[in-house]
Amino acid sequence: MANPFAQIGAVTGMNLRNIPQRWSSSLVAVLGVGGVTLVLIALLSIAAGFQAALEGSGSEDVAIIMRAGSTNELSGGFGSDTVTVVSDAPGIKKAAGAGVEKELAGKPILSPELYVLVDGKMKGKDASTNLPLRGVSPMAPLVRKSFKLVEGRMFREGTNEVVVGDGVVQSYDGLEVGKTVRWGGANWTVVGRFTDKQGIAESEAWGDTRVVQQAWRRGNSFQSIRVKLENPAALKTLKDALTKDPRVRVDVKSERAFYVDQQKLMSTIINYVGWTLAVMMGIAALFAALNTLYNAVANRVREIATLRALGFGGFPVVISVLVEAMILGAVGGLIGGLLALVFLNGMHSSTMNWASFSQMTFAFTVTPKLMITGIIYGLILTFIAGILPGIRAARLPITAGLREL
Repeated sequence: MANPFAQIGAVTGMNLRNIPQRWSSSLVAVLGVGGVTLVLIALLSIAAGFQAALEGSGSEDVAIIMRAGSTNELSGGFGSDTVTVVSDAPGIKKAAGAGVEKELAGKPILSPELYVLVDGKMKGKDASTNLPLRGVSPMAPLVRKSFKLVEGRMFREGTNEVVVGDGVVQSYDGLEVGKTVRWGGANWTVVGRFTDKQGIAESEAWGDTRVVQQAWRRGNSFQSIRVKLENPAALKTLKDALTKDPRVRVDVKSERAFYVDQQKLMSTIINYVGWTLAVMMGIAALFAALNTLYNAVANRVREIATLRALGFGGFPVVISVLVEAMILGAVGGLIGGLLALVFLNGMHSSTMNWASFSQMTFAFTVTPKLMITGIIYGLILTFIAGILPGIRAARLPITAGLREL
């Protein structure tokens, strides 16, 4: 049998048929790779969920206006005079149609907002963490992509009432509709709960801007203005008008671009941690696979020697060991990916948003890309693990193997 491809097929087929006879050691390798893959996908799905929550919140037809040079809402600030200038700028859509209150009809759709951090007690934890409280205008629901009030009602202007996002209700104690909490030296009543298709707004509590300003002694200051654009192309019109106006010093970005920038730091941290753990655990899985493949070669000394005596080359033997190794890796990677998809995908959790120094709720997001990444990682581990056993099998002395007959 001189054809090297025929030799590879014959030897590989023999190896695969013998796997059931070595099921226990093969299972160890598969579970080792599966465990590494599961951890890797779990951590990367946190970054994917974080990214989806932020980028999914952004719209191309909504602009965020902040003080020039500010990288986030906490670091900026401006007065009511800036709000007046922005409200007169071109490119902003006017409120109209069903569902718009009479006093808002015909006015520019914009929401001057103030962002403060309050103490919130996470469910199942003793320590408090930073919960975002956002002071908003009555126009705020109109400049959110998917805002929907699902329980209770909207807060009344001029009162210490708040509405909370669905993620807040799921993650924090004592913030259900009807509850009262104490923030900023005042009592606040939760009167409503809203959703935003798992966007970042669901991690926030909302109250009337003027009341939040008074409670935190912020005067007439704001940190951002969200505006609804007439269309995505109107962003340039608005930006040109405001950046050339000497009365204000502001930066104008689309909401989507703003959130893309916000998620970069956190995604980088999570991905770094995920791959670091995956490499550390991968070393252990690699040794498990090495042990399995060395045992497989040791148990086939006579078979390999016989094949070599019949004219089979060393290269087909190496390839056959590598193919067996990578099949175990693919199965392990697939198992890890499926476990992550079944048990983690869509599960809600929370993490620190380092861009705003506040807690943010998100859902684990296991994407097809992450599952493929896990399988590829399993293949790489087992390919590396198969190289040395494959070389050893190819170099086995024929005479030594035949003595085992």
